[in-house]
Amino acid sequence: MKMGFDNNKYLKIQSEQIKKRIAQFGDKLYLEFGGKLFDDNHASRVLPGFKPDSKLHMLLQLKEEAEIVMVISALDIEKNKVRGDLGITYDEDVLRLREEFENIGLFVSSVVITHYNGQASADAYRKRLERKDIKVYYHYTIEGYPNNVALIDSEEGFGKNDYVQTSRPLVVVTAPGPGSGKMAVCLSQLYHENKRNIKAGYAKFETFPVWNLSLKHPVNLAYEAATADLNDLNMIDPFHLEAYGEIAVNYNRDIEIFPVLNTLFESIYGENPYKSPTDMGVNMIGFCMSDEDVCCNAARDEIIRRYYSALGRLATNGDNENEVNKIALIMKQAKVTTEYRKTTVAARERKEKEGVACAAIELQDGFIITSRTSPLLGPSAALILNATKYLAGIKHDTQLIPENMIAPIQRTKVNFLHGHNPRLHTDEVLVALSMLSNQDENCRKALEQLPKFDGCQVHSTVMLSEVDRKIFKKLGVGLTCDPVKKGE
Repeated sequence: MKMGFDNNKYLKIQSEQIKKRIAQFGDKLYLEFGGKLFDDNHASRVLPGFKPDSKLHMLLQLKEEAEIVMVISALDIEKNKVRGDLGITYDEDVLRLREEFENIGLFVSSVVITHYNGQASADAYRKRLERKDIKVYYHYTIEGYPNNVALIDSEEGFGKNDYVQTSRPLVVVTAPGPGSGKMAVCLSQLYHENKRNIKAGYAKFETFPVWNLSLKHPVNLAYEAATADLNDLNMIDPFHLEAYGEIAVNYNRDIEIFPVLNTLFESIYGENPYKSPTDMGVNMIGFCMSDEDVCCNAARDEIIRRYYSALGRLATNGDNENEVNKIALIMKQAKVTTEYRKTTVAARERKEKEGVACAAIELQDGFIITSRTSPLLGPSAALILNATKYLAGIKHDTQLIPENMIAPIQRTKVNFLHGHNPRLHTDEVLVALSMLSNQDENCRKALEQLPKFDGCQVHSTVMLSEVDRKIFKKLGVGLTCDPVKKGE
């Protein structure tokens, strides 16, 4: 596949930029880390060559100077908020992230429970963490935050919060998801450090939007599509334009809160070291694109993928019409339609010809393969078989899985497991191939092609089952589906 991003350059210049920011403040830097420290699949899709764990490896270059503070909102604990991409609750994800960080040598010093107001679930969670010898601190709900600056900057505001004990010059403040209160934790710590005559600074590390790309650059538009459900908007930073006469892109929440931050910084420091929200950032990702055309094409694909995902949720739940409409508008700004996606066109053309649900995959070399629903296989299972045969140089009419092996599986699904769909799913096809691979050379060769699916694009003319979606995700495939339920 064509690469558009220089990951090694990114690791080098990003860590250097953070070191410069630490030196700017002296004793300590609180770095608010937006987005995902690892498994950042959005970034890897729109910037081909960016590795999903790039930010984690960048931090590893600073591991002797850095510690991590995890943040979780008591409100999210109370309502068992779930990470949509992983399907686990935020409180479980804090433990998962902590283990992942420590397994690779990063120091996680504590957990801060924000928006605390005596919630029993937060108290229970604190006890659970403390049994694991994890330091836990409470940060309280402040009435009127972030606008009531007089209260915030007082002993009844930030002063009421627990002081988080830290020991290293770089404190990375991160969370399992948005709205956890990372910025408030950083600002609260600045207040407490100032009381202790410790010179501390604050900076923000958001991957997107990319400040030094244009407002309507496809990479920035893809970020808007990814956050359409949050109503985030990319905007020209007016403070940066006024201060420097230069155009920089930021997003609405940082721009809206900057006047409040400015007042807080002046109260804590005596002056604000930053003239704009963009100044607060340390993101160097926009300097590391090696082929902008490749990144633009990938970003356009991502916008369309987000559109199909939103359509699927609308067809299932019917409660996200605004999100669908917003992404449709972003597609117009990016000057793309669903026809831009080659697999969409190929799958629909095959469906028009066959009259049944079909699917298509664009392989790494650009070659497109299609499949159709049959009495034995669903379109996604058939697509995997067709693609692996092509990649392995096996003739298309070769039957990898004998029909007499498929029939007993179908009987079990229908007669004993009371399933309504007898056709094999992708996972069942892969298990069957695995069982046959010991004695069948073609099955073995077909299985060996699975790593080549990474980065490929697939479109289905029908919404796939959760099983099939998960298999494609594990294979690294970018999947879109028409918002049509099976049987319609």
